[in-house]
Amino acid sequence: MPRIKLQRFQDNATRPDIIEPGKPEYEQLGGRWRTDFFQEPHPLTLEVGCGKGEYTVGLAQRHPSRNFLGLDIKGERIWRGSTRAAELGLTNVGFVRMRAEALAAQFGAHELAEIWITFPDPRPRDRDIKRRLTSPRFLALYEQLLTPGGLLHLKTDNEGLFEYTLETLAARPGARIERFTRDLYAETGAEFTEAQAIQTNFEGKYRAVGVPIKYVQFRLT
Repeated sequence: MPRIKLQRFQDNATRPDIIEPGKPEYEQLGGRWRTDFFQEPHPLTLEVGCGKGEYTVGLAQRHPSRNFLGLDIKGERIWRGSTRAAELGLTNVGFVRMRAEALAAQFGAHELAEIWITFPDPRPRDRDIKRRLTSPRFLALYEQLLTPGGLLHLKTDNEGLFEYTLETLAARPGARIERFTRDLYAETGAEFTEAQAIQTNFEGKYRAVGVPIKYVQFRLT
């Protein structure tokens, strides 16, 4: 393992804003994130698959009266998000290292106010449908963790995943699409401002070569 990566893993083990396997708080904060981790009763937003934490940190900057968590399985990515949050002096943001499949072990029922899914792996092969972060399997998990009527957002460059998500939501009883667009940055309405406000490095590269960004906001109940 490269020395710099090893050092970052060691940093993660000492950072209070990172929860990961091996720490006593891991899988012990379900239902108590706002009181025990943030020590503030603000609404809690989760980004699933946060990568380097650009979106999680950006949301925390925009909304200082809310709490934000970024979830990813890659420790080095989370290190970058944690480092950026510290540079900005943010106290309303944290990170969790785990797989999305295990969300129920980390969060209590109806603990989340909002979920963002930003540029996930589209899992284009049919055999990987269940691993798509907007598959019925994951939607059922999100519904369990969200407050009734809680918001979900998907941003993606992948047309196949976007159309699959719209079809899956249309077939799901109780699901309601609030708004969607196949070209987010062509929209001028105020209802798309929040989704346009933060642009990751990954997102910028796709826009630079003319790939439109797709976006959908929805509720499950």
